[in-house]
Amino acid sequence: MPSDPSPPPVLEACGLSKRFGGVRALTAVDAAFRPGEIVAVMGENGAGKSTLMKCLAGVHQPDEGEVRMDGRVAPIPDVRAAERLGIAFIHQELNLAENLDVGANVFLGREPRLFGPFFNRGEIRRRTRALLDELELKFAPDLPVRELSIGHRQMVEIAKALSQDARVLIMDEPTSSLSLHETGILFGLVRRLRDQGMCIVFISHRMGEVEEIADRVIVLRDGENSGELQKGEIDHDRIVSLMVGRKLAVHHKTTQSGGEVLLDVRDLRVTRFPDLPVSFELRAGEVVGMAGLVGAGRTELARAIFGIDRPIAGTVAVDGRPIRIGHPRDAVRAGLALVPEDRKAQGAILNLSLRDNVAMVGLNRWQRAGFVRDDLVDREAESAREALRIRTPDTRQLVGMLSGGNQQKVVLAKWMPLGPKIFLLDEPTRGIDVGSKGEIYEVIERMTADGAAVLAISSELEEILRISDRVLVMHEGRIAGEVLRDSEAFSEKGIMQLATGGE
Repeated sequence: MPSDPSPPPVLEACGLSKRFGGVRALTAVDAAFRPGEIVAVMGENGAGKSTLMKCLAGVHQPDEGEVRMDGRVAPIPDVRAAERLGIAFIHQELNLAENLDVGANVFLGREPRLFGPFFNRGEIRRRTRALLDELELKFAPDLPVRELSIGHRQMVEIAKALSQDARVLIMDEPTSSLSLHETGILFGLVRRLRDQGMCIVFISHRMGEVEEIADRVIVLRDGENSGELQKGEIDHDRIVSLMVGRKLAVHHKTTQSGGEVLLDVRDLRVTRFPDLPVSFELRAGEVVGMAGLVGAGRTELARAIFGIDRPIAGTVAVDGRPIRIGHPRDAVRAGLALVPEDRKAQGAILNLSLRDNVAMVGLNRWQRAGFVRDDLVDREAESAREALRIRTPDTRQLVGMLSGGNQQKVVLAKWMPLGPKIFLLDEPTRGIDVGSKGEIYEVIERMTADGAAVLAISSELEEILRISDRVLVMHEGRIAGEVLRDSEAFSEKGIMQLATGGE
């Protein structure tokens, strides 16, 4: 904890407002950040967290309001200006040149020189070694960044910030790609920097991490500062209440026994695990969770069923009829829909509107005499927007301008006009906030109430237990076991035991 409970702020946001087109991202936000503290910034997707941080770091310019450093107005026209003031920003997607070594990345654009255009590589190595020693990191300054783990690459970003004499370190979802071990190392480093007087600001969706490490939490809702919590006040319920403006409705799963078999997978073998056949069934009206460690083969299985990757052997039957799926369009015709794990790269077309994303999947449905009926597309897009509660001014809003939770709803929305019977959902709520997660769960429940079957792949055991009627657990390419909802093994411990190869 900070030694002084209330030192003067090193950095302040004073009445910051920001618009993107017709969307107001921030509205008169006030926030103060003090030396020697760790501040978590939380909120639903689209609440304005990243926009606020980018305004403070010079990535965006606020339309109204001002930024202050040490009590004085500090115009920040660009990132370099922020760095000169002592503000460093580490993006969620790390900004490193993988083919350069550690030292070159730390001093990129600020290289000490011998004379003229010639870099002083000895000085770069010496300074980098000193920074790595300060961070208690053992790897060499001349090691190529591509050979480092994600966790160590994050440390290189922090070393870069220290090399700029940063007083404020802003991190966007710093643990999103880290293992538990790497997260522990990062938190140890962050605490040391705080104790040395640095202000650490980080965006997070992970309640447990925030409760563990934050000295203070700032919660944004709909672009406004919804409230702040001090160390002794930080708990899950209070944060959620500030985030969503209401008590979050708890999703209670009603167990479904399932109806007729809609999907029957028999002895399916995928390229990565050619000697391990997989068999299972999905029944109408049920959610089957698929758990397992990263690399267990869950995504490969879904891609093979949907025709993205060609299986080595095996059969797939829909409604009791064997079908040949050599391409995703064959799967779509058979009544399957896939929500892939990477919504931005594979699920939605970000530079198109909600309307156009809906139109892309079922283009033949909207054509009359060779022409697309715009009125039909508009009607279906608006219907999907209302049914999934997609927060956007209208259906012509670019999907890339929406929050992560709303982007995920668009990926679901584009399938709705086709009325699929079988949904393959790969990490359906990855990277979205608790409010949007609850809404996605409600959508899944409505799907099964209408008679669809859902296969939900998730790395979050809490989610698997919350939404599933039964769970298939994969381990190294095979189904290691099935756990029924009413069994004693229906727990995180029971599932993890199977996922790690236990019985």
